[in-house]
Amino acid sequence: MGWLSRPATETQITHRARLWLYVVAVLVMAFLVLPTLIVVPMSFSASQYLEFPPREWSLRWYRSYLDSPEWMQATATSLKAAFLTMLVATPMGTLAAYGLFLSRMRLGRLVFGLLVTPIIVPVILVGIGVFYAYVKLKLVNSLAGIVLAHSMLAVPIVLMIVTSALKSYDMSQEMVARSLGASRPRAFVLVTLPQIRFAVATSAVLAFLTSFDEVIVALFVSGGSNSTLTRSMFNALRDQIDPTIAAISTIMILVTSLLLALAQTVGQPKKRE
Repeated sequence: MGWLSRPATETQITHRARLWLYVVAVLVMAFLVLPTLIVVPMSFSASQYLEFPPREWSLRWYRSYLDSPEWMQATATSLKAAFLTMLVATPMGTLAAYGLFLSRMRLGRLVFGLLVTPIIVPVILVGIGVFYAYVKLKLVNSLAGIVLAHSMLAVPIVLMIVTSALKSYDMSQEMVARSLGASRPRAFVLVTLPQIRFAVATSAVLAFLTSFDEVIVALFVSGGSNSTLTRSMFNALRDQIDPTIAAISTIMILVTSLLLALAQTVGQPKKRE
């Protein structure tokens, strides 16, 4: 237990003094992770009903998911919508963050506040507003409508992450490039963007996951042949508690974890020797 007396930070605070913080962190992590640890074993149950722990192990619910044309169509819709949302929200949020960061206008903070409004306002209100607008624009139950709605929710996330990265970036590097003849777009692409690529990669992954996991807005704007996976799961839960939902949830957890790990790996800046 000698590690308890070692300093935890440069301020010489020991691990013993921070022991209470470690306990709280473990309790919070357990609260967040335990539901996942329960869902995953239930997805491998051979029973017709959800049970934990499973009395018999089986892959029947994964086969049920993979053999279902309805589930496969919903999965394809969610993947396409998430990928397109990532392509739309990431450059829009990055350019908005860059523009507002360089802006010296007093209205910059107001514009920033307006852009992050979709994640401040309750999602149910966003869904209702989008639905009424889509009825007039005839975008309900369309892939384009899903992508636009999800991009509205993803852009604020990209905006905040990239803005945070820009605050720790030395903008004089870009100014040097411009002084040597590079245009602002070229200086941004060749100098600034590589420096904040970790934030941009993380933002892209989170934009993808924002769309892939979103359910409230999808309930209003998706349906028919363009029903998302989360919407189909919600509708299935209204009728009966099908263990297939546990199998799909496990797959979604796996996809989310892999994408976050990939973002950490690909976007991590290289160490200089």
